[in-house]
Amino acid sequence: MAAAAPYAMALVHAGAHRLAPIACPMPALGPGQLRLRVQACGVCRTDLHIVDGELQTKTLPRVPGHEIVGRVVEVGPGCVSAKPGDRLGVPWLHGSCGRCDWCTSGRENLCPDAVFTGWSVDGGYAQYAVVGEADSVAIPPNYSDTQAAPLLCAGLIGWRALRMLPGAASVGLYGFGAAGHLVAQVALAEGRRVYAFTRPGDDAAQALARSLGVHWAGDSTQAPPTAMHGAILFAPVGALVPTALEHTAPGGTVVCAGIHMSDIPSFPYRTLWMERCVRSVANLTRRDGRDFMAWAATHPLTLSTTVYPLAEANAALDDLRAGRVSGAAVLSCD
Repeated sequence: MAAAAPYAMALVHAGAHRLAPIACPMPALGPGQLRLRVQACGVCRTDLHIVDGELQTKTLPRVPGHEIVGRVVEVGPGCVSAKPGDRLGVPWLHGSCGRCDWCTSGRENLCPDAVFTGWSVDGGYAQYAVVGEADSVAIPPNYSDTQAAPLLCAGLIGWRALRMLPGAASVGLYGFGAAGHLVAQVALAEGRRVYAFTRPGDDAAQALARSLGVHWAGDSTQAPPTAMHGAILFAPVGALVPTALEHTAPGGTVVCAGIHMSDIPSFPYRTLWMERCVRSVANLTRRDGRDFMAWAATHPLTLSTTVYPLAEANAALDDLRAGRVSGAAVLSCD
């Protein structure tokens, strides 16, 4: 959208569940920071949780968006490698303290002082965004801006979640949207069997899953053809945890991959017994970004995207909320 001044779509007051256009300030860059002209920004379910008040922001207004693809237009003091014109990605992790035990052991995703793009600080539903050079990631050149945006959270979280299922020959994916359709391709490339579970009646998602080569697709009320060695939950529905456990083989793991989930209902111990495990994914690390982008550069991924202009961010969120998006929604911010 053309604008006379820098422009963003922001959550401006609590309870509205809507974004409003605002003038986007252009503060001076601090040490190690870059200013990007945003080309595209993915629309993530976490953005929806923020807009709907399920994840409270500390200050308003707040510009959401943490799947940012942009080009460097300004380099702050102390930057060592980035230069104007470079295309970079900005993921959910915006920064961490660098000093705690978590940071010094490569687990900055668990840092108690971590800040997050589009939640703690303004994100990419905007014409410009600021990122720390150390927290940006290079984008493989074989993806367009709108194709690359979903890689920065849907892809990265799926990648991290799948790494928590080493040796799982079969994997169930509950929720087959932006993250599911990407991690399915990674799992298939690794020679795993993949079972896709969608909302009941979501024929489009099941068709997308089958087109990508999954071994079975159905809805979350159905059982897979055989017990799974592991499962990943992208759907933020706590009731799916015992469901997934019931379909998981002894020794298998159920990974909860969202930052927000409804409460998990009680379930009998026999559902967990036989060394089954439930664990969560918390954010992502800088290494996740480097590793996944390197993999994606040599394993071309099929991206199913629906693109909206920046000014139609509310429409994109409405469609995601209602389950009308097949694959990933992306804002074109150029």
